[in-house]
Amino acid sequence: MPTNDAQLLVLSALAEGPLHGYAINAAIERLSGTRLGPGSLYGALARLESKGLVEGVEGTAGRERQRPVRLTDAGRALLEETAQTMARVSDRVFEVFESAVPDRTGYLDRLAATEEARSYKSVMLKALAPRPGQTVLDLGCGPGTDLEALAGAVGGEGRVIGVDMDPDMAARARERTADVPAVQVRQTDITALPLPDADADLARTDRVLQHVADPAAALAEARRVLRPGGRLVMGEPDWDSLAVDHPDLESARGYARHITDRVVRRGAIGRQLPRLAEEAGFEVPAVVPVTSVFRDVGAADRVLGLERNTRRAVEAGYLTERAAGDFLAHLAERPFFAAVTLYVVVAEVPAAP
Repeated sequence: MPTNDAQLLVLSALAEGPLHGYAINAAIERLSGTRLGPGSLYGALARLESKGLVEGVEGTAGRERQRPVRLTDAGRALLEETAQTMARVSDRVFEVFESAVPDRTGYLDRLAATEEARSYKSVMLKALAPRPGQTVLDLGCGPGTDLEALAGAVGGEGRVIGVDMDPDMAARARERTADVPAVQVRQTDITALPLPDADADLARTDRVLQHVADPAAALAEARRVLRPGGRLVMGEPDWDSLAVDHPDLESARGYARHITDRVVRRGAIGRQLPRLAEEAGFEVPAVVPVTSVFRDVGAADRVLGLERNTRRAVEAGYLTERAAGDFLAHLAERPFFAAVTLYVVVAEVPAAP
């Protein structure tokens, strides 16, 4: 941990009042999940004292590890400045995403309406190429965002079956498509579909497999219910490709690593799909990369959750409080750039001999 970060942790630990060395480290562990080594802790204390940010409590003496220290006015002012920076950035730029978090349906709808989502969805629809009379499965249909468009493509003689294991999502999808006779919605796991073998012509997954515990089982089940010559089209991001411009590359990488490691269950699923599909018995005739480029921080926040995930990265130890504050302030105030690549993978069941 860099020295200046150790110093900020010490200042944060002392915010509630004077503490001695062991108690400071216990407070740091509660804040960050880790302790400082003795050298880092007492080195940070010495430097903070030399800068006038902490001081020994008057009337106490003894060994260094038992000597209580407290914040000076200058030390408290530095902490307040850091907190104000985070609050200022949050209030001005990032409040839209935060307000959307509790409403999953609203979030998915807003995401589907973004230019980035429309771009990859059009690639997926073209690759799927549904025709009148066909049966199409939307595996992980969510609130039914795409069901009506699929029903329009297959017409009155076709079928669209939306599948989602979340009862609230399935209920919302049923409500939305109640007046569309071609659509059926079933609440079930996509790894155990209540369908006979070779029952469907086409299937799709849209940013679903990144959240599935066993993608291989989901692909095997899709392979089972598709007829010979049937097609599965999958759109999944590769979160390891996420790039956010920031002068401190370690901060940008820490934010991105946290997304891949902790936020998304299968952060690298995009690159893995061709192999997993072939292992499930599909042929893979096409892989199409779709890179979303964000130049507006507000638009990026609605997709990437910049503030919320930065704060979570601090809690998980990927970023320090000071690095997170500097990271968000730069994103809000300077020219913004971020990019992430989603892969549209076309998998086909071998035709009958």
